[in-house]
Amino acid sequence: MAIILRLDRMMADRKISLNDLAAKVGIANVNLSNIKTGKVSAIRFSTLDAICDVLDCQPGDILEYKRMANENKNG
Repeated sequence: MAIILRLDRMMADRKISLNDLAAKVGIANVNLSNIKTGKVSAIRFSTLDAICDVLDCQPGDILEYKRMANENKNG
């Protein structure tokens, strides 16, 4: 997948644990862990909003787009 989740890096920068972030965001630890490890295919905007609010960051600090080598730029 071309979207890379960088939540682990942002959490380390902010020195916040998975349990603390999950509690502050209001989601289950297992769901946040899946987001952190990139084992999700979607994330709700409300969840992304809450994560960004708690971590005081922008969505672009958590989400990164990386073009795959075999993707054609023109479609």
